[in-house]
Amino acid sequence: MGKKHELRAEAKRKARVKLRMSRKPFLEFTRRAFLAALLLLLLALNVAAADRPILFVHGDGDTAALWHTNLWRFESNGYDPSVLFAIDFTHPRARSDDTKPQENRSSTADQLRELSAKIFEIQSRTGQKQLALVGSSRGGYPIRNYIKNSPGGAANISQAILCGTPNHGVYADPTRPNVEFNGMGTFLSILNSGDEVQPGVRFMTIRSDANDKYAQPEGRFIGMPGKPTNVTFASPELRGAQNVVLPGLDHREVAFHPLAFQAMYTFIRGREPATLDIVPEARPALNGFVSGWANGAPTNLPLAGATVEIYEVDPASGQRLGEAVHRRTTSADGVWGPFTAKPTAYYEFVISADGYPTTHIYRTPFPRSSAYIHLRLRPLSDRDKGTGSLVTLIRPRGYLGHGRDTFLIEGKIPPGINEGVPGTAEGRVRFEPGPLRPVRVVLNKESMTVLTYPLDSGHIIIAEFHY
Repeated sequence: MGKKHELRAEAKRKARVKLRMSRKPFLEFTRRAFLAALLLLLLALNVAAADRPILFVHGDGDTAALWHTNLWRFESNGYDPSVLFAIDFTHPRARSDDTKPQENRSSTADQLRELSAKIFEIQSRTGQKQLALVGSSRGGYPIRNYIKNSPGGAANISQAILCGTPNHGVYADPTRPNVEFNGMGTFLSILNSGDEVQPGVRFMTIRSDANDKYAQPEGRFIGMPGKPTNVTFASPELRGAQNVVLPGLDHREVAFHPLAFQAMYTFIRGREPATLDIVPEARPALNGFVSGWANGAPTNLPLAGATVEIYEVDPASGQRLGEAVHRRTTSADGVWGPFTAKPTAYYEFVISADGYPTTHIYRTPFPRSSAYIHLRLRPLSDRDKGTGSLVTLIRPRGYLGHGRDTFLIEGKIPPGINEGVPGTAEGRVRFEPGPLRPVRVVLNKESMTVLTYPLDSGHIIIAEFHY
């Protein structure tokens, strides 16, 4: 019996071994299939978690350069820089009559065509179908036009954020149907007909309470003193959108102020940003292109043959700290860089080109990299010609408000800046002829020192601030 029992036990053992051997290929296949499925799941989760591309769209007469502080803040909160984009419209200034060609001006159809091409380019580059769009002022018009009137446009956009966009017009006048900014004109009447927002796209508007020069019941700040505009402070709002009010901010600040960034970041990512500050990099890489003016209006066409020199300067004296740290003459693409900066250094950009004065642009430090540091040259106006030196303070991302902002050139408030609702981004002071002298320029918490190069020798001085 013992022998038979041992034989039966051995037979059972061999059968179990045979069964395990027969199961091995199946188990290996199952293991590999599980690992492959897990990998696909992880890849899917990674794609789902990837940052959505954002395209920033500038306003009338502007450039993509205005967005670099917003880009810095997104990056400082961990947003992937490779999916952050800004468009430069070729001819950024609107036509006087949207239906009639006007040299170096764009129609609503022109802007729609350029925006559509840029969206397609970003989709191709990133492999993502949907984008978020952020527009400042006029930049909200092509965004709305694309979403509402382009075939399949709404399907390509996840969120649309319109900052200070005069969605119901700067004014409303039935006698001027072809003006793009007219709330009773053809263009805005079509955009606002039916639903003001489109299904499937989340809309946000960001506006001021009563401090936006283009959303005023009375026309004082748009050259119509004493006349009703027939629009209200709430002109930028849209029915069906999340409408955000940022009290006290001006027309530009509702796009470029830290609080505007906070609102747009939260809307896109679904959570508050960790910081509103800009986190510095060790070696910021800077680039951009040079452009100019044509037929009395700014252009974003690249300017060839412009020589750009960069000097590091002493912020206390404006004196150059040695030879040029960068020099390049632009080719057909107008590109002036790249240039690796110091994150705490002050720089003087000197740009010279045929038909323009030699322009000295002083800049406060660049804490982070940007490919949108554009340099736009402009000819001297008749009022600026003469002797002495001309120093201009420029705040591209906001206007200058009396009682709200500190803006000084050599300790004095520049003349000619309107009281009330902030309405200009520039102030200028002319200095008497004489040797180069340092001039202190202050804008709120930023300051720098520039030198007074002679105007009659073809030089102008600009102190340009980030914030």
